[in-house]
Amino acid sequence: MTQERRDMTDNQRHIAIIGAGFAGLSAAWDLAKAGQRVSIFEASAEPGGLASGFKEPHWDWSVERFYHHWFQTDSHLLSLIEELGWSDQVLFPKPISVMYYKGKFYPFDSIPAALAYPGLGYGINKIRFGLVGLYLRLTNNWRTLEKTTTDAWMRKYAGNKVYESMWQPMMIGKFGENWHDKVNMAWMWARLHSRTTRLGTFRGGFQVFANKFAAKIEEAGVTIHYNTRVSSLKRQENGQIAVSFVNGAPENFDQALVTLSPGMMAKMAPDLPPEYLAGLLNLKSMGAVVMTVSVKHPLSPEGYYWYNIPKQAGYPFLSLVEHTNFLKPEYFGGDHILYIGDYLETDHPNFNKSDDELADEFLPHLVKINPDFNRDWVNKIWVSKTAYAQPIPLPNHSANIPAIATPIPGLFFASMSQVYPWDRGTNFAVEIGRRAAKMMLLEKRAGGV
Repeated sequence: MTQERRDMTDNQRHIAIIGAGFAGLSAAWDLAKAGQRVSIFEASAEPGGLASGFKEPHWDWSVERFYHHWFQTDSHLLSLIEELGWSDQVLFPKPISVMYYKGKFYPFDSIPAALAYPGLGYGINKIRFGLVGLYLRLTNNWRTLEKTTTDAWMRKYAGNKVYESMWQPMMIGKFGENWHDKVNMAWMWARLHSRTTRLGTFRGGFQVFANKFAAKIEEAGVTIHYNTRVSSLKRQENGQIAVSFVNGAPENFDQALVTLSPGMMAKMAPDLPPEYLAGLLNLKSMGAVVMTVSVKHPLSPEGYYWYNIPKQAGYPFLSLVEHTNFLKPEYFGGDHILYIGDYLETDHPNFNKSDDELADEFLPHLVKINPDFNRDWVNKIWVSKTAYAQPIPLPNHSANIPAIATPIPGLFFASMSQVYPWDRGTNFAVEIGRRAAKMMLLEKRAGGV
């Protein structure tokens, strides 16, 4: 054995990663490249986490259970894809997004379109809208912005007219009546500062990317255990982390990384110090209910892609996305794919409704988009629900973010609640997964080496 190989073996740790979403996969990739032995435990049957998808037999592409796309500014994700040699598989179409105003929808996917939007009114309101947008694109001072709420800051600087027409409906839709006016301004800054109107995806769908990435990771020596649910993690006297499973004998690891929700982390690791546990449990988040619908005909007569819909207009959902005005229907066997989505608190009745009940509630409203729509258009529906979809960052949230390295040596936590001030998404899942991997490599081995 060469000295280099001996050193690698001597420094090799056996690391458990809980969750095969983009954060867990990215961490595993970097840890494996560094010579570590990595095992991933995933409760579902496939990788991808909230970005996982499904496909019908006659489709060439998959669709995501919870709608995802990439922005041209998603540098962490796009750099990873370049590293993997798959940049030619990334597509950036330019669909048309629209905003609602007094019963009609108006394009809202460029500065000229935004300035022409009638909901802004005229004169000073358009000027204030433009100046606020420019300031938020240019400033990096998000720590000052997080001290106040989006509601208060926007009313002061953009004005009530602009805020109530443009941003308040989105805030209510995303965070509900209880939280929309309590979200800090750094969250809004992050959305306006970094996002682009060009939206991207991976050829074949996000599930194809997740599958390819998982296969690449396995080639690097990582073992992925699907349909394997972790029940608890506990530090042993010898410094190792015991990982227990719902079914199966416990296993010991030198380190463990949990990439699930704060609530799941608290449940799995009850031995964490009270202060850290309280920090996890105090984090607020919204759940999501998403209905995916396959229909026989295009819904939007104008070819619109993303409808931003205020609930005050009487729609029982926040967003309507005609996916096949972003990607060709031919990718889906000629089917036209719709997403109907909503962010909800987890005690909302929609979490307990059947698929048929939700269809009866949602689908009648599609005639407002296209008067010709009827239920005979529908081929099939799928409903996906999750209790953890959108973190709620309150003022001074940066002081409340749980550390990636927990107070228990060898135990790490990486979730979308920690990517702050940036909003959740696959780009920042990659970033926090790779950041966690770096911290794990820097930590001394269990046992005090």
